[in-house]
Amino acid sequence: MNVAIFGGGYAGVTLARRLERRLPDAVDLVLVDETGTHVVRHELHRLLRRPSLSEDLEIPLQDLLERPSIREARVTAVDPERRVAELADGDTIEYDVGAVCLGAETTYFGMDDVAQHATPMWTLDDALAVRETFLEVLDRNGTFVVGGAGLTGIQVAGELAALAEAETDTAGDRGPRILLLEQQSAVAPGFRDDFQTAVRSALEDYGVDVRTEATVTGATADRIEIAESEPIDYDGVVWTGGITGPEALDGQRRRVRSTLCLDGDTFVLGDAAQVVDAEGRAVPASAQAAIREAEAVAGNVERLVEHTDDPPGSFAPRLEPFTFEPAGWMVSVGDEAVAQVGPTVLTGPAAKTIKATVGAGYRSSIGGLREAADRLSDEFRREARS
Repeated sequence: MNVAIFGGGYAGVTLARRLERRLPDAVDLVLVDETGTHVVRHELHRLLRRPSLSEDLEIPLQDLLERPSIREARVTAVDPERRVAELADGDTIEYDVGAVCLGAETTYFGMDDVAQHATPMWTLDDALAVRETFLEVLDRNGTFVVGGAGLTGIQVAGELAALAEAETDTAGDRGPRILLLEQQSAVAPGFRDDFQTAVRSALEDYGVDVRTEATVTGATADRIEIAESEPIDYDGVVWTGGITGPEALDGQRRRVRSTLCLDGDTFVLGDAAQVVDAEGRAVPASAQAAIREAEAVAGNVERLVEHTDDPPGSFAPRLEPFTFEPAGWMVSVGDEAVAQVGPTVLTGPAAKTIKATVGAGYRSSIGGLREAADRLSDEFRREARS
């Protein structure tokens, strides 16, 4: 029997680690990933100030997994009905049970000119490119635009502001303008009002110019166009304005119900999916959700594998529904943080204490990264004490 996992992000790695311990030895387990590495993407913003951390945020999958065979290839299509995945090299992979964990891609909402001139924030190379551009902007006290005020955009703007603060001669240099644009009426759309207010306040305390209800409609090499507003001259721009599905799913984030099952034997989870949980709630695209989804899917894959030993004609196993109960939310704003734990929004030392423990926790939990976790944990704790 063949079980295939497509994608080595949060969902794919978590699922593979659960299954390698729980599936019978006779089951072949394969993980297919284009790069063969796992990126700790929710901490990419840290490279804007600390590029030396790059080696800690990109880890070979072979260092994380013991049992699965790792296939380094780009998945271009998945056919759930035939249970076949097509690869860019022309090869195919047939599976009995499959899990699409290919993540998402940056979307520019059809604005090809924005795609041409803006840098996304999706890979280590993207983060390092943003840093280099910003340092040039900083040298001439120019304007740097961050498009999109979701959690990624907030963290990027905060990190750039902290970098500018560290590099600017406060005796006489005003520093660059960091402009954060959001088309919705508040930063961190979808979160509670008090969380949004605390995040905006933290950004503005760092000197970030926050503009909400500002819809980007296009760009040239030096100007951002805003609906019903004057264009804005800029010297650099990073785009965090939204995501779309992977190529293998025709660019769509597939809608799945609480079992996360696209077809009887094919699951879609992580950012590749739009999930509605057992309580009828939309699950946000996030690392936390991807990990929780993978833990639920692992149990359902195990049930399907066990079903192959049932007598012919037996009913298919009942798949367990997934309910998302977030542990809370935390966003970094430079050296500060805003956290939501249950009904409480925390800022200041309390939020920084949470920040000091969360960053290293994921790396420790997936194994093989203890040394990197220790290095980063020490750094986070130094920030928390400052």
